[in-house]
Amino acid sequence: FQFFWLSLNVWLFGKTFLLYNQGLQYYYLHQMLGLGLCVSRASASVLNLNCCLVLLPMCRVLLAFLRGSQKVASKKTRRLLDKSKTFHVTCGVTICIFSVLHVAAHLVNALNFSENYNEEFVTLNAANYRGEDPRKLLFATVPGLTGVIMVLVLFLMCTASTYAIRVSNYDIFWYTHNLFFVFYMLLMLHVSGGVLKYQTNLEEHPPGCFNPNKTLQQNLTVPKAFEELFPDYTTEPFPEDLPVPEPLVQNSFMRVCSEEPKFQSHFPETWFWISGPLCLYCVERLYRYIRSNKPVTITSVISHPSNVLEVRMVKDDFEARPGQYVILHCPRVSALESHPFTLTMCPTDTKATFGVHLKVVGDWTERFRDLLLLHSNQDTEILPIFQQRRYPK
Repeated sequence: FQFFWLSLNVWLFGKTFLLYNQGLQYYYLHQMLGLGLCVSRASASVLNLNCCLVLLPMCRVLLAFLRGSQKVASKKTRRLLDKSKTFHVTCGVTICIFSVLHVAAHLVNALNFSENYNEEFVTLNAANYRGEDPRKLLFATVPGLTGVIMVLVLFLMCTASTYAIRVSNYDIFWYTHNLFFVFYMLLMLHVSGGVLKYQTNLEEHPPGCFNPNKTLQQNLTVPKAFEELFPDYTTEPFPEDLPVPEPLVQNSFMRVCSEEPKFQSHFPETWFWISGPLCLYCVERLYRYIRSNKPVTITSVISHPSNVLEVRMVKDDFEARPGQYVILHCPRVSALESHPFTLTMCPTDTKATFGVHLKVVGDWTERFRDLLLLHSNQDTEILPIFQQRRYPK
């Protein structure tokens, strides 16, 4: 699976790079931007793929359903589903790496838009004039401004995902990670700018072709090949030292343009990549929220040695099997934060009680313990302390 994912990334990067490097529709744009165009678009295709895949491992209900389905009988497949968090982290790291590459390429593009301003094809330029400050393209345009904010959001998410922050203060990690909603909204705005354009009339205007009408208007000379076609206007031979691009030459003759090139912005492709997984994740979050509205009654709490807390609960119509996990969410501890815990006691036909053991290692578990135990500072290094009272739901 890792090999397939890696091959897909390499294929997407290479295919997009070659398209923007050799595609005739990007001939004039490539002349203006050079290698920065190819790298920025190739890295964007990899980002689209991984922004699509990074959400799927977080669809916990869907993964639990697939793992418990009778159709998934293979142990290898189940072990693969158990590695969903690892795949999520892998996609996240890939997004960070190619975001750096994408930003660096667009910084070069902004500079080239300013220095290589094309006065012949004004609509192709992102800059307004030659020598315009490239910082205006970064902070005064929709793609540039959204890109800067997305980099800041991604930086916060990445730094807060480090092991040291997750262990010392899980709240920071959780709340910054929920900024991915902001990231995806900005991503959809980012691709709607339409800065990079392609040529639409390749038949009427082959890239780099000879335009006799424009040549006559600029009082330029006409090549010998066109002296018979335009005898009234041809006075001097075409200079031999004038460089002629390869797309002009076909069977030793230059192609003639019938009209000026027309350029058009791409329709945003990112929508196709992320809309499906994003909607799936939102539906699952809504389903989990609706399902979690059913109250859970805590029947007893046992404080074990070594900061281990056992919580026994009851919930109507709750079914489970050994080895499954539940996601605990306590609004009085944290409004948005929730954590998975493996079931250590399952309900049976005669007993509806189920329970979990949790280690008090972070701020969430500490506040959860203080909420449940009246005297959390009791010495539990020798014997467990059993408490049973009317707990908050």
